[in-house]
Amino acid sequence: MPPGRILLVEDEDKLRRVIQIQLESAGFEVDGASSAEQALPLATLADLVITDLRLPGMSGVELIQQFQARGISAAVIVITAHGSVEAAVEAMKLGAADFLQKPFSLDHLTAIVQKVMAVQVLRDENRRMREELDQRYQFDNIIGRSGAMREIFHTVERVAPTRATVLLAGQSGVGKDMIARAIHQHSPRKNHPFIKINCTALPENLMESELFGYEKGAFTGANASKPGKFEQADQGTVFLDEIGDVPGNIQVKLLRILQERQFERLGSNLTRSVDVRVVAATNVDLRAALEQGRFREDLYYRLNVVPINIPPLRDRTEDIPFLARHFVQKLSRELGSLAKEISPAAIDRLLTHSWPGNVRELENTIERSLVLAPAEVLQPSDLRIEAPRAAASVPSAQAPLLPEGETLEHWEQMMIREALRRANGNKSQAARMLGLTRNALRYRLSQMGLESGSEEADTAPGLS
Repeated sequence: MPPGRILLVEDEDKLRRVIQIQLESAGFEVDGASSAEQALPLATLADLVITDLRLPGMSGVELIQQFQARGISAAVIVITAHGSVEAAVEAMKLGAADFLQKPFSLDHLTAIVQKVMAVQVLRDENRRMREELDQRYQFDNIIGRSGAMREIFHTVERVAPTRATVLLAGQSGVGKDMIARAIHQHSPRKNHPFIKINCTALPENLMESELFGYEKGAFTGANASKPGKFEQADQGTVFLDEIGDVPGNIQVKLLRILQERQFERLGSNLTRSVDVRVVAATNVDLRAALEQGRFREDLYYRLNVVPINIPPLRDRTEDIPFLARHFVQKLSRELGSLAKEISPAAIDRLLTHSWPGNVRELENTIERSLVLAPAEVLQPSDLRIEAPRAAASVPSAQAPLLPEGETLEHWEQMMIREALRRANGNKSQAARMLGLTRNALRYRLSQMGLESGSEEADTAPGLS
């Protein structure tokens, strides 16, 4: 275990010296004090304080009370003589981690010290991680100086303390995930789970069991009951990323969660209640999905209680210098890069790029540039900006856009069938090939008469 610093408060000089030697041989640094008054100035340096309860002047219990009054966070072990166990119990009520009754063996003392120090290390690590999490997602670290971003921060600050459902809209890479986590971290639910669910990544046939759980025997391979994501997030926040890709049968169940906070596990008739706050995100136009019948209107209005639209980076170029400097400072430390700064000329070059990948693309560009940087300051020539994809050659005005005799509808159906053939009937993979969402592909298949609920939708296109 890691070394720690111990303060030993004992008025018997010989006993104090024996204990000090024992603990130092176990690898600890030990400071000694013969009274509580002498110990107080040393306590701020200690990870653990071992104190006798009977001391000249201030008692051990009074010493612990002084620690609390002064905000000293060291763990405490108390030593008590026979017949003063009640005082030890009082010390435990004040926060002492353990107590030893005289006489005790030195090996027993060492074992208790190691146990208490291990717990203290875990507590310190947990506190440090919470502080880092708070720092990472505080508004100041979600960089944005533009009017649009300041308005978003204001909205987040107002909505975070409530349980209102939030719908984040914006292109991929604009920072929807960071905004969702900021809402959680600034809410009363911050000490409870934050569960992110990527709706696109979940296969359609597994989505219900992943979201709502299942009972033993609900399907082949269900050898034990399992809670779903919503149960795991009880009293916390569920972040539904890419909500536009949720199929219709799951949309009904999500609507019930939002309205009634109730659901059933797959294979169970038992209604369960859950207390979750829902934040959803989409990079598609849900209104268009409504018009096409791919998204339920009632679910849309349940999700759209507090809409937050995050603009693409190209529409808030005034944020680019601040983001670039932030990423340089953050990533140079993590990468151990030679470069620690970025020049004004390099910033100017960043401002000329359109950033189709938004903030994520900018961060990746800075990281790539830092890895290969030859000097302490990033210059324009050091920036490894990915070249924009070459535009397809523009045909002449007289050239036909489709092969002779083809209609647009038939050509689209041929492309869909070919994508399904290459994907071996996997609709999610075919949708990615076509640049569509899974629901958009299903809508087109229904128009073709191939999304009827039978296996024809999965097999027929691949055989044509």
